[in-house]
Amino acid sequence: MALLEVEHLEAQYGWTKVLHGVSFAVEDGGITTILGANGAGKTTTLRAVCGMLRTAGTVRFDGRRIDGKATEDIVRLGIAHAPEGRGTFVQLTVEENLRLGAYGRRDLRDLARDYDRVYQLFPVLAQRRHQTAGTLSGGEQQMLAVARALMLRPRLLLLDEPSLGLAPLVVREIFRVVRTINREERVSVLLVEQNAAMALSLADHAYLVETGRVVMSGAAADLRRDDAVRRSYLGY
Repeated sequence: MALLEVEHLEAQYGWTKVLHGVSFAVEDGGITTILGANGAGKTTTLRAVCGMLRTAGTVRFDGRRIDGKATEDIVRLGIAHAPEGRGTFVQLTVEENLRLGAYGRRDLRDLARDYDRVYQLFPVLAQRRHQTAGTLSGGEQQMLAVARALMLRPRLLLLDEPSLGLAPLVVREIFRVVRTINREERVSVLLVEQNAAMALSLADHAYLVETGRVVMSGAAADLRRDDAVRRSYLGY
């Protein structure tokens, strides 16, 4: 069963149309990835799901339409967004950033347990909990962005380019955590990622977007075997 269903999604910035009827789904408990080159419309797709720009089309979450809703109302339904470029509050400490992540929750009980949970997932953040986020490395800031999103206790996690500009070791650690929360807590994931090999190894389903349109979709394993995808996105 689909947790998120997007049909004929259109989006624009000012007069510039970026998405041209994009349709996709994220299964309940599944991981879906959207692949594509720079400028294909991947980040715009996540922003459109969150209600951050003007859209047309239908977006359903758990069977309910959420297109047209305010971003904060969408967050309260259990959709967390870890944006491209980290999005951390650099003047605040790690722990203060995490507390902000829980802001949209209806139930703030067990907050201490949730801190412990994200510190177990990202031990380096536990060591840095009293440091300001601006003093963290790029990889640590990306970990903090994911951890902050998890503080919402989301049903759906939107991840925008989590590997961007990071060392391979850090990328593997972030992807390990995403796999863990998906398997152990059944958090569904919509992943936008330029590292197609990593994304396809993590995801169940994949959609390939070019200039704001879905040009290919299917099981991630099938796309990995597709000659055109291999040549254009996997480099072999």
